[in-house]
Amino acid sequence: MSLEGKRIGFGFTGSHCTYDDVFPQLQKLMDLGAEVVPIVSYTVRNTDTKFGKAEDHIEKIEAITGKRVISTMQEAEPLGPKYPLDCMVLAPLTGNSLSKLANALTDSPPLMAAKATMRNRNPVVLGISTNDALGLNGVNLMRLMASKFMYFIPYGQDDPYKKPNSLVAKMDLLPDTVDSAIKGEQLQPVIVPHTD
Repeated sequence: MSLEGKRIGFGFTGSHCTYDDVFPQLQKLMDLGAEVVPIVSYTVRNTDTKFGKAEDHIEKIEAITGKRVISTMQEAEPLGPKYPLDCMVLAPLTGNSLSKLANALTDSPPLMAAKATMRNRNPVVLGISTNDALGLNGVNLMRLMASKFMYFIPYGQDDPYKKPNSLVAKMDLLPDTVDSAIKGEQLQPVIVPHTD
C-alpha cells in the first residue's frame, strides 16, 4: 500500500484516552508518503486531562506531520474550495462530534474540514470512540453508516460488560481504511472484536 502524494486531512476530537492509539497511525500515514494536514477541535486545543496536556498533544501532532495544526473554522474552510483533500480522517471521533456530523452541525474545525471534503465528493474516514454508540447515539451512527462518502475504521465493543454501549475503532486499521476509502470501498468486516 502507498499513499504517496495523497493529501489527507486528519481531525482530532476530544476522546483523549484514545490518542495513544491514534498517534502511531498518524505516523504510518506519513511513512506511507501522504501529506497529512492536522486539524483539531477546540477541546483538543484547550483542554488538559489526566491523559495529558493539550499543549503536549499539539506539539506531538505537529512534530509527526511537520505542519502547524489547523484550529479555527476560518483555517479549515478553505480545505474545500481552495486546498482540497483527497480524504478526511476524523479519529478519534467522539459521540458528540459523531452526532453533530450526522445532523449537519458544523461547529468545530474538524467538522468544517469534513464538510468541505464532502462538498468535493471525497471520502471521510471515521474512527469512532464513544461510550454511547449503542445507546442514544446509535441512530446517528447508523445514519452515517448509510451516508455517501462516509467510511468507518472497523470498530467493536471495547468493554461489553462494564460499558455495553461503548464502541471504539481498531485504530491500527486506519491506514488500510483510508486506502480503501480513496478507492470508494468500505474496509470489511466493519464490525470486529475489539482487543487491546
